[in-house]
Amino acid sequence: MIASGERSRAARILVVEDNDTLRRGVTRALREAWSDVDEVATGDAALEQIANTAGSPYDVILTDLRLPGADGVDVLRAARDSDERTSVLIMTGYGSIETAVEAMRAGAFDFVQKPLDLEQIELRVARGVAQRRLLDEVVELRAEQAARNAGDKLVGDSSALRGATDLARRVAPMRTTVLITGETGTGKELVASLIHAASPRAKRPLVTVNCAALPETLLESELFGHERGAFTGADQRRVGRFEEASGGTLFLDEIAETSATTQAKLLRVLQDQEFHRLGGTKVLRTDARIVSATNCDLEERVRSGGFREDLFFRLNVIRIHLPPLRERPEDLVALAHHFSDLFAKEQSRPVRGFTEAALQQIRGERWPGNVRELRNTIERAVLLAEGSRIDVGDLADCGPGLAADARPRLPTEGLSLRDMERQLVVEALERTGYVQKDAAVLLGISRRKLNYMIQRMRITHAGWRRNRGPETGEGEAP
Repeated sequence: MIASGERSRAARILVVEDNDTLRRGVTRALREAWSDVDEVATGDAALEQIANTAGSPYDVILTDLRLPGADGVDVLRAARDSDERTSVLIMTGYGSIETAVEAMRAGAFDFVQKPLDLEQIELRVARGVAQRRLLDEVVELRAEQAARNAGDKLVGDSSALRGATDLARRVAPMRTTVLITGETGTGKELVASLIHAASPRAKRPLVTVNCAALPETLLESELFGHERGAFTGADQRRVGRFEEASGGTLFLDEIAETSATTQAKLLRVLQDQEFHRLGGTKVLRTDARIVSATNCDLEERVRSGGFREDLFFRLNVIRIHLPPLRERPEDLVALAHHFSDLFAKEQSRPVRGFTEAALQQIRGERWPGNVRELRNTIERAVLLAEGSRIDVGDLADCGPGLAADARPRLPTEGLSLRDMERQLVVEALERTGYVQKDAAVLLGISRRKLNYMIQRMRITHAGWRRNRGPETGEGEAP
């Protein structure tokens, strides 16, 4: 029997058994040691129970292998998908030992044979609870370490930022999908990295895909892979990102930019963890955890018909919102000092902070490009600063948005409006690393209009896809 010290410790346990007498007997025995014990008679009911308790998962699930409807292996998979730390114990008859061993290979903690010995059941459950607590401690330590490592990147002490990072740390150990929202440049990819680093999957790869950077056919090849001959230029088999990320985390950035066809395929993967390569017939499985991000209002996209509602619900299990920099002005000075120290060290520059006037100038800006824009501005200021501290003049050289008087002025001798327009477009592209979607935000125009202007002005960049072939997953710049 369980020691009295164990009885007082909280644990959530679920018993799944279709034999009413056996289920009630096991549940009654376990309740003598732990008060929070649920029981269900079918695998389907267990799947529903696991889904309904995703925010507070079970520590141990004791399930029969043979059940009406969903079987014990389905229960095991659902439990592992909900929270990989849940200890799943399989109950099996003599004739199902081989299947039970397969369940162990699939992640079950242990199995017990029928007829059941209640003392052995209690002992195995106690071990499962202890295993869960040990994994909890490991995850907490890993989350603390990941938070410290991310501290150099996620700089700031505003309540909004603390709330976002705290939520990221809490959901990191879970298998559930996470949707990160926020304007361009707020640090969504950094939060995805924090989630991965603080999760049990930290030793497996974090794979990132920018869904806005590729046209539909190439994006599908990037995500799912393709077989040789699947399309023109596919001269060999390619492993997709879902396969690469199996066991780790797949970060889908700019998820709102996916087509209806790609959305349908993503939905199937989220529902069944199954897919096939382009041009292939073999069904492949993946164990990738999905974290996605967008700077769009996905709910509005759903209402307008531009995004599937069922996929939105799948992605939006946990939402982490990163507020724009203008809504957390208390973080501006900390970020500015962080970037100045970082770039002064990297560039071996004798810069040691800012003048008070420069800090006032930084506080007074709205920073439409958010942290990314501030970072680029401080980097250039560090390179151009003549003194030991960055002054207003150094910031003014970094772009018209930080000039002491930002109103545009017409020179006495006049100017070419066409040349000025091109200069502004190039400046916006440079400040955003030639990411057209981000540059369009800075200019306050649509991406389609910016693309038209780029083509009209014949602006090119080596990182765009217009001069690269389809075999690398790249093509004409959108």
